[in-house]
Amino acid sequence: MAQTPRQRQANDKFLKDQEARRGKSEDQIKLKKTKEVFKSPISPVWLALLGFVVFGGLVVEMISRFFLR
Repeated sequence: MAQTPRQRQANDKFLKDQEARRGKSEDQIKLKKTKEVFKSPISPVWLALLGFVVFGGLVVEMISRFFLR
């Protein structure tokens, strides 16, 4: 049975990973795999909305204090 293109891609990916591991200890391999990418616990949309509410309220309060005495 012939390989499908998807199987061929998976096999190439596996082969590339195995070749990268050759000659390295398990500790060196684990160090590369455990790199963590920082992900913010709050999305940028919610952060912008929170900033708008806080700083927008501050701007409105400042305008009302200066011009509407």
